[in-house]
Amino acid sequence: MKPVYVINGFLESGKTEFITYTLSQPYFQVRGKTLLILCEEGEKEYDENLLKLSRTQLELIEDEEEFNTTRLIELEKKHKPERIIIEYNGMWNYKAMKLPWHWKIEQQITTIDASTFPMYFTNMKSLLAEQLRASELIIFNRCDGVEDLGSYKRNVKAINPKEEIVFEDSNGEINEIMEEDLPYNLKAPVIELNNQGYGIWYLDSLDHLERYEGKTVQFTAMVLKPKDFPPGYFVPGRMAMTCCAEDMAFLGFACEYDKTNTLTDKQWVKVTARVEKEYFADYQGEGPVLHAISVGQTKAPKDEIISFM
Repeated sequence: MKPVYVINGFLESGKTEFITYTLSQPYFQVRGKTLLILCEEGEKEYDENLLKLSRTQLELIEDEEEFNTTRLIELEKKHKPERIIIEYNGMWNYKAMKLPWHWKIEQQITTIDASTFPMYFTNMKSLLAEQLRASELIIFNRCDGVEDLGSYKRNVKAINPKEEIVFEDSNGEINEIMEEDLPYNLKAPVIELNNQGYGIWYLDSLDHLERYEGKTVQFTAMVLKPKDFPPGYFVPGRMAMTCCAEDMAFLGFACEYDKTNTLTDKQWVKVTARVEKEYFADYQGEGPVLHAISVGQTKAPKDEIISFM
């Protein structure tokens, strides 16, 4: 299989800078050629000396229709590379991208210019979401002067909760959300989560579970009882709009409750539970596991669906 690395993002989002940095690293300058497929030309160009030093062959495909398996195989036969980097055009439909059967995507990275992110997220959300869903790493660069990086992270995590997010300013990597930015009090005996609070708590728990270990949370949730769950466990959660009305996800963590058999799917309950970090088979590792203190029937909230838009 031929290893492929996809770097995508909108024009001037920092794709070329990231690839240039990668090509200049000693660990990347290994034996064999690299085929770099450029799908748009930005203001920043690749240095010819760097391309020669890293044994990188650059090919330009500017027309989306020309980005097809026939053309890609021609380029592979021409250069016989050991690996392939694709600087993909952010305005092209990522779902329509087809690679030769023997090309395997090893990693996908999306670069985002933080100063223009709100504009793209508002006006081109569907295109951006397709880039984010399959990415393992999201790099927000040019974060200087951006105050609400926490909302940027929540918007992106809602589309792909598993991806790693890095924020960078002119001084390098920076930290994002601080505890004082959370819309609830972590020191309260019971952390009460409203609609907004639930979504933030869910996403923040994926990255900073240490903030919640041993603490008690309370929230209104819908019951989900997966068939493959062990006895005595269910998932209290909320439906969330992660990108658009057609893009919905159920957000919730496993919850231990000795009366799970009394619950029914889609029943609305008020849950008070202790948060712990534990191994759970469905997570394929450790993650947030709730231990119910009380689970009581309640009315559906006025807004049943939470939104990250």
